[in-house]
Amino acid sequence: MKVTLEQTEKLLQGEHTFSQLGFSMMLTRLKVMYKKDSSPTFVQTAMGEINAFLDKFKMLMVKDYLIIAEL
Repeated sequence: MKVTLEQTEKLLQGEHTFSQLGFSMMLTRLKVMYKKDSSPTFVQTAMGEINAFLDKFKMLMVKDYLIIAEL
């Protein structure tokens, strides 16, 4: 699964609950950075980081994919 720019912004702006602690921690860090810099360049960077994480841990992220897919 790959998130889009639109899904990335929704993840950075929303308050979603995910089962994987590492994913939640990464999103929390990205949200703090997003509040300081919400430029399209940062959103692109965040999307790349989120997609890399999802690709690396795809076997553990099945439940969380369902949440993301609804965004």
